[in-house]
Amino acid sequence: MSHMDKVVLKTPAQIDLMRESGRLLASVFAYLDDQIEPGITTMEINDLAESYIVRELRSRPASKGQYDFPYALNTSVNEVVCHGMPSTTQKLRSRDIVNVDITLEKNGYIADSSKTYMVGEVTPYARRLVEKTYEAMWRGIRCVKPGATLGDIGAAIQKYATAHGYSVVREYCGHGIGREMHEAPEVLHFGKAGTGLVLREGMTFTIEPMINQGTAKTKLKRDGWTVVTRDKKLSAQWEHTIAVTADGYEVLTLRDEEWALGLG
Repeated sequence: MSHMDKVVLKTPAQIDLMRESGRLLASVFAYLDDQIEPGITTMEINDLAESYIVRELRSRPASKGQYDFPYALNTSVNEVVCHGMPSTTQKLRSRDIVNVDITLEKNGYIADSSKTYMVGEVTPYARRLVEKTYEAMWRGIRCVKPGATLGDIGAAIQKYATAHGYSVVREYCGHGIGREMHEAPEVLHFGKAGTGLVLREGMTFTIEPMINQGTAKTKLKRDGWTVVTRDKKLSAQWEHTIAVTADGYEVLTLRDEEWALGLG
C-alpha cells in the first residue's frame, strides 16, 4: 500500500462541510479575542470556548476525549511548545504568550486551528518570535498547490525560521484531517524541497509550525501531555487547516482579521 492510498481525498461536498467547521472555529477565536487578557486562568479560556462551541455553535470540541484528553483545547504558555493542559491555578500575566489550540467538529467534519496570543505588554523578543512564527506558517501555506510536495512546505518554513535565528520543533507536526482529527499524511515543518508526498486536489491537512527561540530540543512533562523547550526559552505556534484546490490552496479556518488583511 503506497502512502498515497492512505490519504483521504475529499469531494467538493466534503470540503463544503469542512469549510463550515472552519468558519465556526474561526468565530471561536473571535469570541476569545476579547476574553484573553491578564488575570484569566487557562481553565477559564477552556470553559469559555467549550461553552461557546457547544451552546452557541451547536458543535463539538473534537479534542475532548480524543486519546483520553479531558479538555476542549490546549493552552501552551511561554516555554510550553504544545499540548499544554488548562489549569484552574494558571493565571495569565502581562508579558506571557499563550498558544490556544482548538478543534471543532460539525456534521462529522473537523477543523483544527491555533493562535498565539500576546498577553498585555510582551517583550520585543517575544513579539518578534510570535510574528515570525506566523509568517513561517504562511510561507508553508503559500507552497500548497497540486504537484507541489510536502517537502516544499517543510523547507519553506525551516528556511524562514532559521534565517531569523530560530529553530523548528521536529517531534510534532501537522496532519491530514477530515472525519478524523489525525489522518494521513504527516506534515513536517522542516525538510527538503521537491521531496515527499505530491499534493493533489482534495487533500486536507494542517500546517502548524512550532518555532523555538532557542534550540529545537523539547521535553515531555510528567503529566504525559505538556511539551516544553528543554532550555526553557519561548516557543510559539500558529495553525490553520488547509485544502488543496485545483490551482492552489484554501485556508478553511481563516479568521476575520486575516480576511481583512487579504490573507488566504
